[in-house]
Amino acid sequence: MKALHGMLSFLAAVSLIVVLLITAAEGAVYLDFGYYEKEYEKYRVLDDLDMTMEDTMEVTREMMAYLRGNREDLVVVTHVDGEEQEFFNDQDKFHMAEVKDIFCAALLMRRIAAGVFGTAMALLVFMKADWKRMVSRWYMLLIMMLAVAAGVLAYLMIQNFNKCFVIFHEIFFDNDKWLFDPADDYMIRMLPEGLFADFAARIGIFSGVVLLLFFMICFRLGRGGKGKAGTPDSSGIS
Repeated sequence: MKALHGMLSFLAAVSLIVVLLITAAEGAVYLDFGYYEKEYEKYRVLDDLDMTMEDTMEVTREMMAYLRGNREDLVVVTHVDGEEQEFFNDQDKFHMAEVKDIFCAALLMRRIAAGVFGTAMALLVFMKADWKRMVSRWYMLLIMMLAVAAGVLAYLMIQNFNKCFVIFHEIFFDNDKWLFDPADDYMIRMLPEGLFADFAARIGIFSGVVLLLFFMICFRLGRGGKGKAGTPDSSGIS
């Protein structure tokens, strides 16, 4: 029974981390569109595209709606380069359709993880396991391991973001449609490499804050875990 308690606690901790990571990333991307305005100004995107901020933000909102599954296509007509025309070309649409699949897969993964978390927690409570202590300790252990991996990744990205960016795309895409020519493509001019680097940092900060908050909660819960006889419960992780 103790082994079952430990397995359910592990599943609950892992699924909670998945839910928190995806939610934090979603918040970083969708929570504040004013951040996009600041980034566009920082990288002088409006001058490069000869667009107004209003038109650029409208394109951004339509693109994000598409990635979230709230828009069927990427046919967006706007004023760019001094004339009214479609902003996204065929290559953009092909690549963003693949990006949309990744976004939607992440949202599906979050729903599944939430279901696993709820089921595992319900079973732990039903079996009267010391779930506060067990889940909390698994969560803290996994977060410390994740922090090490995140630190290594952050170091590599600081050293050479472009290389990490290329590796990421080579892992998730089996074609070269993500290789854009800024001279011919409006979308990549709207989303320069520096903006992606800033967003990677933003997602990392959002995720770190959320995970640390729950780490502190779990630390408090884990300290109080005792068995019925007043001794530490040896089930799960010690």
